[in-house]
Amino acid sequence: MKKLEEYVRSIPDFPEKGIIFRDVTSVLQDADGLHLAINEMDKCLEGIDYDVVVGPESRGFIFGVPIAYNNHKAFVPVRKKGKLPCETISCDYDLEYGKATIEMHKDSIKPGQKVVIIDDLIATGGTTEAIIKLVEELGGVVVKVVFLMELKGLKGREKLNGYDIDAVIQYEGN
Repeated sequence: MKKLEEYVRSIPDFPEKGIIFRDVTSVLQDADGLHLAINEMDKCLEGIDYDVVVGPESRGFIFGVPIAYNNHKAFVPVRKKGKLPCETISCDYDLEYGKATIEMHKDSIKPGQKVVIIDDLIATGGTTEAIIKLVEELGGVVVKVVFLMELKGLKGREKLNGYDIDAVIQYEGN
């Protein structure tokens, strides 16, 4: 079987010159790659006591749901503003070219619940920082954050200082 890194397609000069885009769809499109990705992310949770998995749309859903299922945990979706039907809490955060807002249902995390956040990629860390704020606003405790990939050159981990962060694959550049 190939190493997980071999399933990730790297696309130079996308979305702009000088950027190497790490395409997760090539992992998803291969049964062995997907299986390996889920298993490797799940290994990062060995020995972690937690109650619920939280993941942002859309790739956090893709990786978070099977991990929650495998470990018999609940899954809480984090969505873009206006996509959830019940009462929500929201958090604004900065994107490279603008701002965005994410939301969670107000009743999705109970005070004291131990939360794991799962997503495909950490770049600048803005999305995850916003998710942590939402979880903590509801009284949850973030005990672990797991990514499939980390772009170390964008220093997103620094924004999440003080939290237990793991990334299965680490790329030095952007």
